[in-house]
Amino acid sequence: MRFGFLVTVMLLTGFVRLVAAAPDFILTIKTERADALYAENETVMFVITLTHGGQPVEGAEVDWKISKDGMPPVTSGRAVLEKGEARVTGSLPEPGFLQCRAEYAGATENGGKPLVALAGAGISPRKIRPSLPPPDDFDAFWAAQKAALAKVPANVRLTPVSGQDASLAFFDAQVDCVDGVPVSGYLVRPADAKPKSLPAILTVHGAGVGSARIEAAANWARQGVLALDINAHGLPNGQPQAWYDSLREGELKDYRIRGRTARDTIYFRGMFLRVLRALDVLAAQPEWDGRTLVIQGSSQGGAQAIAGAALDPRVTFFVAGVPAMCDHSALLAGRAAGWPKMVPADAAGKPHARALEAARYYDMVNFASRIRRPGFFTVGFIDTTCPPTSVYAAFNALRGTGRIFDDLAAGHTNTPEAMKRMRQAIRRHIQDQGKLFYMSK
Repeated sequence: MRFGFLVTVMLLTGFVRLVAAAPDFILTIKTERADALYAENETVMFVITLTHGGQPVEGAEVDWKISKDGMPPVTSGRAVLEKGEARVTGSLPEPGFLQCRAEYAGATENGGKPLVALAGAGISPRKIRPSLPPPDDFDAFWAAQKAALAKVPANVRLTPVSGQDASLAFFDAQVDCVDGVPVSGYLVRPADAKPKSLPAILTVHGAGVGSARIEAAANWARQGVLALDINAHGLPNGQPQAWYDSLREGELKDYRIRGRTARDTIYFRGMFLRVLRALDVLAAQPEWDGRTLVIQGSSQGGAQAIAGAALDPRVTFFVAGVPAMCDHSALLAGRAAGWPKMVPADAAGKPHARALEAARYYDMVNFASRIRRPGFFTVGFIDTTCPPTSVYAAFNALRGTGRIFDDLAAGHTNTPEAMKRMRQAIRRHIQDQGKLFYMSK
């Protein structure tokens, strides 16, 4: 990796992003190009800007460093701003991402806390490949898990619950699943829905501990969709927040890495099988049209969406916002893995062998390589939780038609624009499915 440094006085257009901790100081970094996309070995220009009260700050010193999406090699330096701006440059000889971080420590009005800004640039991101291939028995392992699930009677319990919209029917859904942990969610549909009239969607949750969200399902039901929102851990819904908080700090505190040294004990095994059982519930509803089945989630939910689409051929479309659990073995390629960083490394940087092997069965790059249906991703170019390099490794493994929204200014979040695009992608798919159905008649 090559990095250079040059101070200049020039206003450039592009992205990415500011972190303004002090009320009057604003620190930003932008790439020279509006799309923040470059080729291998091409010079990437980052522009650092500092203003105070809307005016450029002259002569301020800003520390910067450029890394391989948060990983070595790292080059750093200090820039003296001229008319509030400085440039730093770098390049990458391989597909991946460059991350530029700038810090200004002189904002004394901020109580001594420095201002920090990040920017990301994609280096031929469509060429990023998984760090390891799938295990030879990946499909056999998950076929065995699905067989184990099939042996557990669903025993679906749909209990009517009150809602604030008389045009909808609301149900608390409890469904038996593996390991004695149920699927737990809210199912909502239009109250007057006729048999075989509704497309269906399953919405799944990011990391954390909480109830299913009744309004998440209701929002889709108001648009004529049979909707089921499930919580990630099979917990009872509608409990006081303090109850979920106690689980988050207690019994479920370490769930993200629990059992990570063996594929049969990794916590996410049960979570992914609950996704499959939830899809069974939707497909069993008499109102389902039998054609359109969508799964949507972000972060940990994005991983569940990818896994569900890979393991259930009934899924016709999936949406994965800033998906987690991508490229667990990235350390082998000198890259950053996605949350939850399942593979620890020793002091010498060597990955834990058993955790590495087990994690491959829960890697979204491997699930994505089994998906032949269309899907939609979002990726944050300054996401340090689910780094863009890891997300693109999974996206590029898709065998179906995939689209991805490069959210240049986003960290690990769903920005309003990303949320809008995800909703639009789902609506477009539902509309297309309807057209295909009527064209086939």
